[in-house]
Amino acid sequence: MTDDLGGFRIRPAREEDLDAIAGFEIEIARVSFGDEAIEDAALHRKRVAAALGRPGEVTLVAVAARDDGPPVGWAWLSGRTNSLTGDRYGNFRSLATADIPGRSEMAELLMAAVMRAADEAGYSRLTGKTHARNLGMRALYRKFGFEAAHITMEWRAGAAQAARDADTAAAGAGGAEAEGAGGAGPGEPGGGAGR
Repeated sequence: MTDDLGGFRIRPAREEDLDAIAGFEIEIARVSFGDEAIEDAALHRKRVAAALGRPGEVTLVAVAARDDGPPVGWAWLSGRTNSLTGDRYGNFRSLATADIPGRSEMAELLMAAVMRAADEAGYSRLTGKTHARNLGMRALYRKFGFEAAHITMEWRAGAAQAARDADTAAAGAGGAEAEGAGGAGPGEPGGGAGR
């Protein structure tokens, strides 16, 4: 695989790339999880090392086209099989680029290479997640035809008390019911037969 466009070349990841890839994985964790990010480079290195060259794993890096220096971009796709239907699909695990000129083009090259690998593997679909605030990755997904299919809802300890405090404050101020919190009418989701 030698995509060469915009000054970058895409190639399979190798063992000597692991330190740079671990750095990309840490950056992905920071964007996705903030203060709770796992920043243990050895752990990320071990996870990726286990995937290199393994059947069903697509591990790609972007390097400068003029040489084979350190990776400046990284993408990872894992093959999966739906246990109920037998459907083979790809789980898009990672895509990251260094903060350098041409990073958008590099991200598109990596995504296109992943899409080709998925097509060659015969996957019926690809799934991928990104943090809601990661507008760049969301735009890249849309550019390549991905559509939002699920929303991950998250609850955190202490959040329930904060919500109750907010409801109490709103009720004390004569506030209206929160959307979806018992205000559904007949025939609406969560609504009864009548009031």
